[in-house]
Amino acid sequence: MTLLYTHPSATSHVTPPGHPERVERHQAVLDALSDLDLDRREAPEAAEENILRCHPARYLARLRAVVPASGAAQLDPDTYVSAGSLQAALRAVGGACAAVDAVLDGPDRSAFVAMRPPGHHAERELAMGFCLLGTAAIAARRGLDHHGLDRVAIMDFDVHHGNGTQDLLWAEPRAFFASTHQMPLFPGTGAASEQGAHGQIMNVPLPPGSGGQTAREAWADITERLAEWRPGLVVISAGFDAHAADPLGGLNWDDGDFAAITGMICAAAADCGAPVVSVLEGGYDLPALGRSARAHVDTLKELSS
Repeated sequence: MTLLYTHPSATSHVTPPGHPERVERHQAVLDALSDLDLDRREAPEAAEENILRCHPARYLARLRAVVPASGAAQLDPDTYVSAGSLQAALRAVGGACAAVDAVLDGPDRSAFVAMRPPGHHAERELAMGFCLLGTAAIAARRGLDHHGLDRVAIMDFDVHHGNGTQDLLWAEPRAFFASTHQMPLFPGTGAASEQGAHGQIMNVPLPPGSGGQTAREAWADITERLAEWRPGLVVISAGFDAHAADPLGGLNWDDGDFAAITGMICAAAADCGAPVVSVLEGGYDLPALGRSARAHVDTLKELSS
């Protein structure tokens, strides 16, 4: 069975009116998954030791210090924190790590972590792009350092490049990170020439308007390399803002493209005997977000059937 990790604290991260990364995103995803047969579990708060695998203690201390007692504090032009933001981010990381433990220790082969804020833009000591903590990278390091895996993989299909995941895993030879993303677009990183300290990073920038067929062809190449990598765990940064309806991107994917790309990732993972943990990243048109998340989780369920 596919596991679903979430927690009400996801709605405690409150951004200013009009901000695209808003509280309603969480409910849109949960509503879309409400009738699915999933093993629903509470996302626990992350243990600090897991966070410190990717972020130094001084960064975590700075985040704690900047969280306001009320209202919102602005960290950069895009990124805000409210009184409940750090708790939400800690639960997002905790849910991802709990999901890693569950799929590696138990019979279930897939999990989806429906939490916010997203995480793939958070660098080692920098919150940015709506993100505070590098959830996907921390989950990958949980698999490596706690479970003793030789290799893990992080697959990112958000419309924006996961610069934070890349930064956190740049020098990690045991982690293969692959991303498709629109270019040019925020944050401006993700050129094909950015390959990591050990050649273990694969960036495939896509031009605006290129559409789902181009994306599927790119992911066919990525998943071929994923199968060659032979990971013991696959983590997905599941951003749904490449959808044609999304206001922040222009790749023009549809619901079926997310299902197809998820299917390719899951098939490669299954060939390696690797379970899959997916964490929610972007997606800012609520109806499209709900439909795309549903298509994604429906496909994850096939891995566990």
